[in-house]
Amino acid sequence: MERSEGNVKTKTPVLECRNVGRSFDSYDGSGKNEVLRGMDFEVYENEFLVLFGAGQCGKTTLLNILAGLDMPTEGEVLARGQKVTKPAPERGFVYQKTSLFPWMTVEENVGFGPKVRHLPEKEVQERVKKYLDLVGLTGFEKSYPNQLSGGMRQRVGIARAYANEPDIMLMDEPFGHLDAQTRYMMEEELQRIWQKEKRTVVFVTNNIEEALFLADRIILLTNCPTHIKEEYEINMPHPRDYVDPEFLRLRQLITDNMDLTL
Repeated sequence: MERSEGNVKTKTPVLECRNVGRSFDSYDGSGKNEVLRGMDFEVYENEFLVLFGAGQCGKTTLLNILAGLDMPTEGEVLARGQKVTKPAPERGFVYQKTSLFPWMTVEENVGFGPKVRHLPEKEVQERVKKYLDLVGLTGFEKSYPNQLSGGMRQRVGIARAYANEPDIMLMDEPFGHLDAQTRYMMEEELQRIWQKEKRTVVFVTNNIEEALFLADRIILLTNCPTHIKEEYEINMPHPRDYVDPEFLRLRQLITDNMDLTL
């Protein structure tokens, strides 16, 4: 595995992916379909790491393993030195689709996790207020998901994940279904939220502009069986400009190195 565009970090990792592989039984029972192979990387405190690759290359499978929603067939994942064997509130998850409970109001959706963990009601309400304010949805507490726009629903999903106050936030192409303008606005919002909260984020995308706009570091993935092709340290200051010469240089560099989807 090559590393470029910066120096390898020497800080203690909060999340470690150690030689992770994942295979599934083939549909006809004739063998195994290998999706992930030899995935080996670390994620550091307060880092915004982007896993970038073509569509259908196994990014979501990898993120599910990091979350503890799926288990590897080879290797292991460690969170602060402890093996990941199941989901935990220390690892928040924001899905491609918002997956909000349609029968719950915005505040009920955001407070669901803390309530399930049996936190005191006062603390639940304080967290709901804090994170709805963080994502700019104060005043929409009593609204239902079907009364919100796509971007607003995704903000509720982000607030819901933050309300558990996880160490690590895992985000699976959360803006992929939004129109271009709303997606750009949500990228700016996410950057603002991350700079204010400074949690560790692992973000999956197949959009190079989105990756460069958000990332401290980009891990470029190959097509299946997916493995790491290269890593890039992104040292541009925020906020970033899509037409900045350095942005355009990195965009071309990474695009030229990625596998094409057939």
